[in-house]
Amino acid sequence: MKKIMMSMHIKSGLRVSLILLALSTCGSAYATEMVYVPLNPTFGGNPLNGPNLLNTAQATNWHTDPNAPDFNALGAPTQQTPLQQFNDTLQRSILSRVAASASSSIIGTNGTLQPGTVQTGDFIISVVAVGGGMLQITTTDKTTGAQTSFQVGQ
Repeated sequence: MKKIMMSMHIKSGLRVSLILLALSTCGSAYATEMVYVPLNPTFGGNPLNGPNLLNTAQATNWHTDPNAPDFNALGAPTQQTPLQQFNDTLQRSILSRVAASASSSIIGTNGTLQPGTVQTGDFIISVVAVGGGMLQITTTDKTTGAQTSFQVGQ
């Protein structure tokens, strides 16, 4: 029993000396003030962090708004075949010539708009003087009856 007590006394003494040795080798700790440095450029951070933060946010955004409009249905650009692109360009070119023809019959020799009516295959374009040097131009779709109008000054 005496041996056991002696062994425990040596072990505890060894522990105490190891703890004292560890504490004596530690230097004193110094503290500095904490400085806040923002990451987000919006709040004063480095502007080079912006693209990285945006890409991270977009990559982790799995939420979709169920009430968001469908931009493909609103005429957002969609991938077209070369034939569809050619057809659209041809259609715009023909409509441009029809508009030029209609406007040439509305515009007089001195370059001003003349009151009157012009009819094309699908539209009726009427120019009416509303007074004060103002003209009202109304375009009517013959098929649907839909009308658009605007006023211009001479």
